[in-house]
Amino acid sequence: MKKRILRYLKHQSLTFLILGIIAVIFGLYHGASLHYGDSPLIYKVDNEGPYVFYKNDSILNINYIKGSKEDGFYVDSKEYSVDSNITTKSYFQIDSTSFDFTLKSDIQPPKTSYKDENPIIAISDIEGSYKAFRDFLIQNKVIDKDLNWTFKTGHLVLVGDFVDRGWSVTQVLWFIYKLEQEAKKVGGYVHFIIGNHELKNMQGNYRAAADKYLAVSNIMGIVQSDLYSRNSFLGKWMSSKNSLELINGNLFAHGGIHPDIADLDFSLDEINELIRSNYYKPYYPKVEKTEESILISKRIGICWYRGYFKDDLSQEQVELGINKFNAKAIIVGHTLQSKVNRQYNGKVIGIDVKHPKDYQKYWPKGQTEGLLIKNNKYYRVLANGEKVEI
Repeated sequence: MKKRILRYLKHQSLTFLILGIIAVIFGLYHGASLHYGDSPLIYKVDNEGPYVFYKNDSILNINYIKGSKEDGFYVDSKEYSVDSNITTKSYFQIDSTSFDFTLKSDIQPPKTSYKDENPIIAISDIEGSYKAFRDFLIQNKVIDKDLNWTFKTGHLVLVGDFVDRGWSVTQVLWFIYKLEQEAKKVGGYVHFIIGNHELKNMQGNYRAAADKYLAVSNIMGIVQSDLYSRNSFLGKWMSSKNSLELINGNLFAHGGIHPDIADLDFSLDEINELIRSNYYKPYYPKVEKTEESILISKRIGICWYRGYFKDDLSQEQVELGINKFNAKAIIVGHTLQSKVNRQYNGKVIGIDVKHPKDYQKYWPKGQTEGLLIKNNKYYRVLANGEKVEI
């Protein structure tokens, strides 16, 4: 009897072990990870900022959070004329570094189409991971170790979701802004494509934001949705960006192009203008399906679409939206990939990978990747600067 019980328990244990291994493999395949620790600096917000708001048409208010939980917090706030050259800086707690940048209040929507022979590096879904983003750019010679732009007249394309989840969102956004200004001076480009999480933040949906930003808002005496409102500098700047761009024959969108969009009589410029006009309007589907609703839908809209990886699409369906804009391929983020890859005969390139987090430890640890397009060839570029043609 005792042997039978032991044998039963052994078989049960083996069964649970096998099921556990299968569950882990399934989870890893679908992007799951185990969060097992946080940096002790995760809630340190001394020197956090800047948080910049328009007091009125002529005055900018620049704020930094100062202090600690032990000594209390306060806001270091200063006012400047919007016409002045305002040089300020953003701090990063992990390695006690900072970078300077100059605010320019003349914010205009970028072009939609670009055509030249210059290289492109694209990366997506950084989700507030400043260190991973910064180090990737250094290793791939977009910037030098002093964080200065070195990519000359190249295109750095940021394919959405650089906010939320991570604890360095403010640093990430100001870093993009800094690089954009530096690239312009030498004829280079930083393209910040809007993703669904940028939309969420502009629309006051901050459920995916790190707890830190609720604390920051409370210390400043504002609500969290004010951080990227029309009255904030970052909100005004972010809401000027496009959701779809054509660069050297390649389309870039956070989600993708649903086949139905091919039937719409809109140019790239018109699509961007229409979607941009809805950035601050939370979307709820209406009974009547309109051309506008197709473009901004949370299911099939350009910032939200997952059909390339979730739907059973034919090659012809995939190419409808690509061919509409005479493009070679479309590069998208939004849907997690095990690595940067090409699908549908090279027409769709997925670049959303699991990046390491600044303040949080996960197993398995993600490895940053991006895409390089150079001389009509496509390369998977790694965190250490290596590249592999795909």
